[in-house]
Amino acid sequence: MKGDRVEIVVAADDGSRTYEIVATRAGRRVEVTTGRGIVEVIEVTRTGEAVRTARFMASRVLALVEHPANEQQGMREPSEDRS
Repeated sequence: MKGDRVEIVVAADDGSRTYEIVATRAGRRVEVTTGRGIVEVIEVTRTGEAVRTARFMASRVLALVEHPANEQQGMREPSEDRS
């Protein structure tokens, strides 16, 4: 869903680098898979077609943070009258 994002912090020679993968359009989502020493982050359409893929060596990944989209993002809370 639009607004899904994943932040990945990877160890590099000069310290660490941060990458961010974001679902850029409505109906897309971000999926994370791990296997055989590889962490793969994919932006996927509703039909399951991969739009963008990022692959990292699992031994280099320091942190992986998933930020799911807020389903009620468009809804506003009612404001109180301050008369």
